[in-house]
Amino acid sequence: MSGITIGVASETAAGEQRVALTPETCKKLIARGARVRIQRGAGRGASFTDEAYVQAGAELADDAAGATAQADVVLCVQAPDGERLNLLREGAALVGLLQPQAEAARAEAIVARQLLAFPLERLPRTTRAQAMDVLSSQAGMAGYKAVLIAAQLAPRFFPMLTTAAGTIRPSRVLIVGAGVAGLQAVATAKRLGAQVEGFDVRPETREQIESLGGKFLDLGVSAAGEGGYARQLTDEERAEQQRRLGEHLKNVDVIVCTAAVPGRPAPKIVTAAMIAGMKPGSVLVDLAAETGGNCELTRPGETVDANGVTIAGPLNLASAGAVHASEMFARNVLNFVSLFVDGGELKYDWDDELLAKTVWPERKAQAQSAAA
Repeated sequence: MSGITIGVASETAAGEQRVALTPETCKKLIARGARVRIQRGAGRGASFTDEAYVQAGAELADDAAGATAQADVVLCVQAPDGERLNLLREGAALVGLLQPQAEAARAEAIVARQLLAFPLERLPRTTRAQAMDVLSSQAGMAGYKAVLIAAQLAPRFFPMLTTAAGTIRPSRVLIVGAGVAGLQAVATAKRLGAQVEGFDVRPETREQIESLGGKFLDLGVSAAGEGGYARQLTDEERAEQQRRLGEHLKNVDVIVCTAAVPGRPAPKIVTAAMIAGMKPGSVLVDLAAETGGNCELTRPGETVDANGVTIAGPLNLASAGAVHASEMFARNVLNFVSLFVDGGELKYDWDDELLAKTVWPERKAQAQSAAA
């Protein structure tokens, strides 16, 4: 019998359709000497059947406790609730998008059960970590879906069309933010035939936007930061940015906002005054709604009308593409777990920065706690 057990339970977050283990990654984990248990129906939202997991070598459990209570490693997309965390065995490894500091009860349960929590959002952004970067893989799906939502809401065609009734001009689409989600949005809007512009305060993104067929919108404000993210703008920089952007938005048909600053509320880029100056029938899709939104008028989880401008604040867009999002997420997780699962054993190398910088609480804090 395998030396370690990897467990996966159904996700508990509202509307979450993704799963952290696919039949493909299940088979590969078993090949690394692990025993895999998964709750019945855990993959249903992502169209993975129980039969497919069984064929891959997994064992089925009737409930979350059966899948994870005795597991050495627990995989998830979003953090389990406090009740489920308290069911896990002491010292088990927990891998997923955990955000332990976002909820006191969650953090307390992780510490109380002495779990080795690996919040993958803490993973260092290095070349070696790219194959494990769940934030990037899921942002790509979110950017794609955001543009499809915008196209559905817009009362216009995206592409230019020449018809017997005359020529239809292409929609002008502006993508705000040129991270992974923004670049995917640029590419998707371009494929749909729109006239696409991309805006980011980091000047180095110009080449990336233009390589995807978009035009870089230069507003004369630069905020290049560390780790590939933007820094926060000063009040003066923000005022100048908003003045120039407000003028430009008067001729834009669709905006897709994707700008984010890690660990902080989303920067407010599109003001109510800018929305008031846009053409009736314009659309804004705010991918940053989960952290407050890039638009002042965004209501997370809602689609509202602001004097003829439609503003959508969709949540957890990656889950809307659950099949491919799960496949990418599960491969990211497999690559990360392979750092410490080998030959049916757990082997943690705390000199490996990918483990040392991802684990929460940090190992130094854990050692001090144990000594106390």
